[in-house]
Amino acid sequence: MIERFLYLAIRSIIYAILCTRPNVSYILSITSKHQYNLGESHWKIVKKILKYLRRTKNVSLVYEGHELEVHGYLDVSFQSDIKDRKSQSGYVFSLNRVL
Repeated sequence: MIERFLYLAIRSIIYAILCTRPNVSYILSITSKHQYNLGESHWKIVKKILKYLRRTKNVSLVYEGHELEVHGYLDVSFQSDIKDRKSQSGYVFSLNRVL
């Protein structure tokens, strides 16, 4: 049963990341790697993420300037892990050349 709650909680966090909160994406990516072998420690991490999102729901970023310039970078490694042949990818975006 805990697996179902974790799955739903992770989906909620993914929605927040995609729509409003990219600052949480790293810790969620680490947690999501273990979705098929979930335990109590993963549930504690997911609860901490949800608490953080709840406490900071009124915090927002304000961008000022005349023109906004977005740059995106992507790194992909296709089946680089020799043990299980999993692929990894990562990305970063900068706004006005600030990471």
